Order: sequence, then structure tokens, then C-alpha cells
Amino acid sequence: MVDMVDKTVHRATDNGTASTAGTAGGTLRDLVWIYVKGSLAAVAVTLLLVLLGLELTVGQLAWLLAATPVIVAIYVIGDIYIIARHYAPIGTVLARLARGDTPPNVEVSKAIARALNLPFYSFIRVTFFHGPAAAVLLVVAMFVLNAVAGTGYQPWQVWILGATIMIFASPTHAIFEFFAISRRASGLVKQLWPYCEGLERADQDELISIKLSNKLMYLSVFVAALPLLFFAASVIFKIDLLIADLGIEATAEMMLPLWMWIAGVVLVCMGGALAMSVLTANEMSRSAAELAIAMHKVEHGELDTELSVSGTDEYADLFRGFNLMVEGLRDEARILEVSHDLSGELQLDALLGRIMSATTDLLDAERSTLFVFDAKTDELWSRVAEGLENREIRFPADAGIAGAVFSSGETVNTSTPYDDPRFNPDFDQQTGFVTRSLLCMPIASKSGQRIGVTQVLNKRRGDFTLKDEARLRAFTAQIAMSLENAQLFDDVLTIKNYNESIIESTSNGLITLDNERRVVTVNEAACRLVGLAQEALVGRTADELCRDANAWILDSLDRVERTGEEDISVDADFVLTDGETKSMNLTVVPLIGLEHEHIGSMLIIEDITSEKRVKTTMARYMSKEVADQLLAGGEAELGGKDQKVSILFSDVRGFTSSAESLGARETVAMLNEYFAEMVDAIFRHGGILDKYIGDAIMALFGAPFDGPHDADDAVRTANDMMIALRGLNARRAANNRAPIQIGIGISTGIVVAGSIGSPRRMEYTVIGDSVNLAARLESATKYYGCGILLSEHTVRDMTDGALLREIDLIRVKGKDEPVAVFEAMDYHTDETFPRLHEALENYTNGLTKYRNGEWDAAAGCFRAALSASPDDQPSRIYLDRCAYYRAHPPGPDWDGVWTMTEK
Repeated sequence: MVDMVDKTVHRATDNGTASTAGTAGGTLRDLVWIYVKGSLAAVAVTLLLVLLGLELTVGQLAWLLAATPVIVAIYVIGDIYIIARHYAPIGTVLARLARGDTPPNVEVSKAIARALNLPFYSFIRVTFFHGPAAAVLLVVAMFVLNAVAGTGYQPWQVWILGATIMIFASPTHAIFEFFAISRRASGLVKQLWPYCEGLERADQDELISIKLSNKLMYLSVFVAALPLLFFAASVIFKIDLLIADLGIEATAEMMLPLWMWIAGVVLVCMGGALAMSVLTANEMSRSAAELAIAMHKVEHGELDTELSVSGTDEYADLFRGFNLMVEGLRDEARILEVSHDLSGELQLDALLGRIMSATTDLLDAERSTLFVFDAKTDELWSRVAEGLENREIRFPADAGIAGAVFSSGETVNTSTPYDDPRFNPDFDQQTGFVTRSLLCMPIASKSGQRIGVTQVLNKRRGDFTLKDEARLRAFTAQIAMSLENAQLFDDVLTIKNYNESIIESTSNGLITLDNERRVVTVNEAACRLVGLAQEALVGRTADELCRDANAWILDSLDRVERTGEEDISVDADFVLTDGETKSMNLTVVPLIGLEHEHIGSMLIIEDITSEKRVKTTMARYMSKEVADQLLAGGEAELGGKDQKVSILFSDVRGFTSSAESLGARETVAMLNEYFAEMVDAIFRHGGILDKYIGDAIMALFGAPFDGPHDADDAVRTANDMMIALRGLNARRAANNRAPIQIGIGISTGIVVAGSIGSPRRMEYTVIGDSVNLAARLESATKYYGCGILLSEHTVRDMTDGALLREIDLIRVKGKDEPVAVFEAMDYHTDETFPRLHEALENYTNGLTKYRNGEWDAAAGCFRAALSASPDDQPSRIYLDRCAYYRAHPPGPDWDGVWTMTEK
């Protein structure tokens, strides 16, 4: 970035000047070059005057020209040294920026102060060092040349040349360098200011202020008066010298009229120059002082200040610009004042009226209307149309000029509204109102979404201008915030009423406690559950209400207050005041304030009747239809019995490493999102959710009631789970989250089904070899690279058509009998399994040849399958096995069974 700035020319807008913002070395070279150009110009002008007026011989001129470079080099070296010393603080900061470092504020402040003082420093250097040094060195050189080389310079020649340098060349050079350095310093200040947090106090004190009148006075004295004196003295001297050369003896009386004439002309010219400088300085100082006083008043909040434009110069333009600026500040102050008044209004009806009144006043109009967008009906509406009796206006969000402005987001400003085809004159005809001019502007929220339209009618004086548009645009930003706040407040009230309605209508009892455990609110359901009226509960403490047998509630409150986490008590006994006992589930949750402080607790009481308790419990792990069947059959259906069941196991791949990288909160969110999709698929096909095992799911099809399509339902569920997972992963990818991969194993067989556990905690589940086999198959999906593996027992029980392929004959750990394993493939698409049928045909042929021991032929088929679908893991496994058996042929008792050594 700094390198780019170093190579870029920055244009300064002030007076059309330009300055080059560069590196430390480049900037110093610029300053030295400015000085050198001024010096060379001064030397050239001086030598021209020497050539024209000092009457030097060719030899004298040659010696002077030969000595000039040496003399110039001597004082230039001294000047460059002083320039470098003055520039040092600026160079330090620019060098830091070139290295990519951020300089401290103290260094930047010093550099900016030095840049602002550079013009004055250059003026002082040229006036008090450069000029005297050049004059003294030239005078000494000429006397030395007389003594050494016999050049014969006359004393008058020497002194006139020295005076020329001091009185004419040096002041001119000083003025030139002052203004040139001023332009260059302006660019430096602009370059450094973004890195400055503010000038240090010491640097502010070092700033040198040069009044405009002083600059003009210097110009008049050193550029006009002194050169005139020098010119007059030169003319008198040259005339005397000429008369003497002619041999004429002129007395003082003879020369007196000429001298008086020359002196008079010089005095008149000097007086005129000084007078004009004083008058110009006074005029400019007066205008500048008037502007400064006005700015000082504005700085102190007097925004009614206005400057009278009484001329046509630059100050007139400044005065007009100042007046426009102050007028803008007055508008801004009015907008802020109105916005402050509106910020305390949260009632939408009252807010609309106040906004319209303020808009009408701000734009000096006859009427204004605020239309708010109703997303539910796709309409623009207004509850207030100022000056009219009707209280509400509604029309489609794309109708009329207001609808066009809302739809396009573009402002409409017209002085001929009736000529606009979008304008609807019916409203004016009904009310007798005549619309002469119209300004309509959209209102956008902080997010950029359009939420309404402001329409202002009939400017009282003239038409609406661009300035009116700017005023309204600034005000609409405040309107949007006030409108959003009012709508938010309205929404909060709606939500509050809605929540209160929900609380009152819910069958669960809700009781809120403050930090002193005093009852604040209680709904009707809670009153019925605890057997007390609302008046008997509100204001009492939990310690008073929960004594003796109900003291366990206080223990739950203690845990919540200590840990800040909710506490759940399931199937707990609550003793009423009349001694009756009710079973309930109690959830105690902490109430957290806006500053995340604990402000109390809430008790959620669920009344548990026998049927409700069973149905609620069963509905959490089975579909509603199965739960209804179970309830109709009674608890006997949960007793142990042998039953054919299809068991489905699914597991998330790489869950442990993912959980470590995600963290607890993200892991739980991911599992909840994943389980919601998977359980929906299970319930959709009549399965029951047996249990969650960490990130794994165990589901049953055929328990507690079997059916003819249990195996088909299990396989359809597995395919739906993979399809749902694909959609879930697409949504996760859109949010830059990692995909979830799972494996599913399904087996079917006779198992023992029933409620297992202790008397206080029972769980309905199944046990048996088929359960273990389903779990082994789920684990085997990782080895075979398949999504869904089925046992031959499941395939045998299927009655509907499904896309399957045989994967292997395996012998799982702990079992001697092999089992055929198949892959369910209906969930695949062309993207997930390209050229599926071609790959399956080659794979099936290869598997047949593999079972027959035809290793080379089988390998060719598997290679063809991989050519169709390169990611097919079973084909790759068999290709590796063919290579292995080709090198190590199996014995005659080989039966094609693969033994799984891991669970």
C-alpha cells in the first residue's frame, strides 16, 4: 500500500495545485529540487543584470562565470544541510510507512507540524542565510580575484553586485520558494494526516502563523520598495558615471533636479505599493475576520449566523458556501431535534401522526403521508392522512406513485403529478384537494429492506428541490429507526399477549419465581394442579408452599440456582393440601435477564395420568399409529415374547474427531439437526425408535406388532434416511459446515421383545442374534464403503421390489455360520453413483467368476466396474482379493466366506 502511494501522484484540489506524495527520499529530493530551481533562477537573473549594467570586460566576465559554480556550490551545500535538518521528522515517518510500519502518534504529530512550518523555515533560510551567504561569498571572491588574477573589478561593481543579490535576487527567491514549498507541504500533510490521532500540545505550540497582511507587506517592501530604491540608486550612480566618462563636470546643484525627480518617482511608487498592500491586506483581513467570527459562533452553537455577500471575489463564494453549510447544519439540527422527540414515542398511531407533522414542517409543505408496508396483505397503508378525516388508507403495494416508489426504490419528484400516468386523481376528486407538486421517497430499514414510503404534497413556495430531497432522505433514515422501534414495540406487545394466551391455554402448569423464590405469576393450569387459587399462590414463597413431602421441589430449585441449568424430575409425587397425591413431571428452569443475570426460576408442571403418561412416553420413540395400537392392547403388549423383527442400526462416521473439533455446543446442535431428519424417516414407515446410543440410532420394524412388510419398511426407511441426509448435507454446505456421513445395517430375525429394567425405570427393547448382526453390518459399511448393508434374512423377507446387490459372504465375530450380505441402492442418483447399471452388471459377473476361482476373469470384470464408477469400494476390494488369491491360491475347501475380525 505504501509503495503504491509512493508511486502515485495525489492531486490537491486547493487552487488547482498538485503535490506528489512519495517516499522519504523522494520527498526530500523534491524539496531540494525546488530550492535548486529557485537558486538557478536567481543566479541567471543576477548574471543577466551583471551583463547588462556592470560594464565588465570580457576577461572580468569570464572570471566571474568561472567562479560562480564554486560560489554557488559552497552556499548550496549549506542550504541542503539545513533543508535536511528541517525535513528530518518528516523523513522518519515516511520511512516507517515505506517499511509497512505504523508510526506512533507523537512522531506523526511532529512530522505534520514540521510540514506546516516548512514554508516559513524556507523563507527564513533564504532571507537570513542563503542571500547573505551568496552576497558575501561573491564580494569576497571578486576581491580575491583582483588580488590573485588582477581582474580589475571596480569597487562600485563589487558592491552593486552584492546589493543586487541582497535587495533583489534573495527576496524574490524567498517568495518563490515559500509558495512552492507551501504547495508541496500541503500534499505531505494530506498524506500523513490519516495516521495522526491529533496534534500533540507541544507540536501545536510550535506552529508558526503568518498573517496574510504580513505576506502582502513583505511583497510590497522586498519585492517592490527595495528594488525601486536599488533601481533609483543604480540610475543615479550610472548617470554620474556616464557624465564623468564624458568629461562633464556636473555640480550638485545641476544634478539636484534629476535626483529629486528620481527620488519623487521612487517615493510615489513605494508609497503606492505600500498603500495598496495595506488596503488589500485590510480588505482581505476584514473578510477573513468576518468569516472567522461567524465560524466561531457556529462552533458555539449559534446556527442563526449568516454572512452578507457584498462582493464578487473568492470571499463572496466562501460566504455563500458558509451560508449553505450553516443552513445544512440548521436542517440537521432540526432533524436531530425531531428525531429525539420521536425516539420516545412507541405507539405506532401516535408516531405516524408526529412523523407527518414534522415532515410537513421540515419541507414547508401542505400535507404529508407515511405509508407502511404490510407484508401479510402486500399492501401499503396509513392510519393517518394529515388534514383528512378518514383514518386509514390501504392500496396494493405496487399501485400509484407511492406503490411505484416502493417497488422500485427510486424517488419521484414532480411538479406536474396529474401528467404522470401512475398518479391516481380519484382521491383528489373525492376530497377536493389539488396536488400541485409531489415528492415521494422510499423508507428502508437498517438492512436495506424497504418498509414504507413517505409522500409530501404541495411545497408552499415553488416546487420541491434537490435540497428538499436531501432533507427528506436524511429524515427518512430517522423515520425508519423510529418506525422499526414502534413496530418492534408493537410486535413485543403482540408477542406478550400471545405468550400470555399460550400460558393460560396450556395444560401444563407454569409458575414463575423471583430471586427470593416468591411467586410472581401463575397460570390457571398450575392452580388446578396444586389445588390452590391464584390469590393464594401469588406473593407467597416456595419455602411456604413446598414443605414436608413436597420439599423435593426446593431441592430442585437449589440445584438450578447453584448450577444455572434446568433440572427435571420425572414421575414425581406431589401432595395436595387435602392429602391427595398426584404424579407429575416437574421441570425447573432458570430465568435469565438481559445482562445474563439470574432473575428467578420457572416451574413447569406436567400432570401425568396413566394413559397420558404411557402415550407421551411411547410417542417419543414410535409413530403415533404404533403408540395407539400399544395403548389399545394394554401393558401386556410390553411383556417379553418371541417375535420376528427387522432391526436397523445407523451410526455417524468419524463422530469422535468431529465432536472434538466442533465443541460441545456445535456437536449437540449437529446431532439434534441430524436426529430430527432420521427419526422422521423412521416414523414415516411405521418404525419405532428403540434408543439413541451416542450418535447411533437403533430402530425396530415389527415391534411390538409385526406386519407383512416390516423388512420392506426397514429398507425403505434406510433409503429415505440416506436421501434426507443428502438434503441435510446440502444445507450444511451452504452454511460452510462439514457434511455428515453415516452407515446403516439391517437384519431380520426372531428376537426377544419386551420391557426390560428395574421397577422404577423400564425400557422397551429387543435382544437376540439379529440385533447383534444388524450392529455388525452397520460397522461393516465402513469396510465395504457402502451406505446400507442388509442381511440375507432381511432380503428373504422382502416382498416389494428393491435395487440390491450381493456384497459378500461374511462370518461375523462370535459366529460360525456365514451370512450373505447385500447393499440397498435405491437412494443413489447419477451424481452419487455414475453409470450405476453398467457398474452393477460388471460387478455381478465379476462376483460369479470370483466365487468360481476365475481370478483373472473376475479381475477384468471388477476393473470394468471401476471404469464405470471409480469410487465403487466393493469392486476395488474384490480386485485386491483377486490379486491376492492369484498369488496365494486358496485350498480346495475354500467356500468364498470372508471372516470379519472386528465388531
